[in-house]
Amino acid sequence: MKGGETLISALRVRPGERARLAARPTTWTGDGDLAHLSRHELDEKAKGILAEGVEELAEAQELLWASDRNAVLAIFQAMDAAGKDSTIKHVMSGVNPQGVKVVSFKQPSDEELDHPFLWRVWKAVPERGQIGIFNRSHYEEVLVVRVHPAILDGQRLPPGERDEKFWAARFDDINAFERHLARNGTTIVKFFLHVSKEEQKRRFLRRLDHPEKNWKFSAADVAERRFWDDYQNAYEDAITATSTEWAPWFVIPADHKPVMQAMVASILVHSIEDLDLQWPKVSKEEKNASATARRELEEEE
Repeated sequence: MKGGETLISALRVRPGERARLAARPTTWTGDGDLAHLSRHELDEKAKGILAEGVEELAEAQELLWASDRNAVLAIFQAMDAAGKDSTIKHVMSGVNPQGVKVVSFKQPSDEELDHPFLWRVWKAVPERGQIGIFNRSHYEEVLVVRVHPAILDGQRLPPGERDEKFWAARFDDINAFERHLARNGTTIVKFFLHVSKEEQKRRFLRRLDHPEKNWKFSAADVAERRFWDDYQNAYEDAITATSTEWAPWFVIPADHKPVMQAMVASILVHSIEDLDLQWPKVSKEEKNASATARRELEEEE
């Protein structure tokens, strides 16, 4: 699997570039050598890479926590059954839970509908030293709401046309919001887990076939599947309009979960390392106090 800058370059949607989701693979392994492995061999290889990434992320998160100057916000968006939950679970499995906060955005409450659409997101922004995870996010306001525009009727908005200018204005608001965060020390990394329609169908059927997975299945997910093309168009427009230098989108092939998870871990580690953080410096007074404490400990009977 390619790592670091190479992986980032291959998966990142460059500012001003059309996302072109239909042209992006859902099964790419990240390295030509891996393409020749069997499915089992690829699983084992990817799991090994992921394990290394989890260790590296734990070390990077400790430095992020100790330095207490920057925050990281990782945003996950995807079609149903693409693997958001499992990716968050596996990639973040080694980090200190005190330094990570996962937020899942559901249908807005009455209180949230009485505020601008970014209000509830502001309250969930990670503190300095923390990694914030958005499992779905403010992007739902330009995705599901765009696919189902009737939702806008319940958002108590001022009157006006809900045309292309309306959505462009929402993209502008999102870009400005994310730029403000970036200017104030929050590194934003956005992941679109790019699953194929065929793989989604396979995963839905697996949930139905296995009793222990029945709880994961919802008939509403199949109803939303009927709008597949509409969602793909909405995602493409949103990613194209909001993949910026300060908040890039990465389109991650999601048909093979272990590879997808390894890619996400690698990008997160690189994003934190790119901050060039330093361990806090200990003052002369603190060093003297520590030396005194050491002598006291060593002199105890």
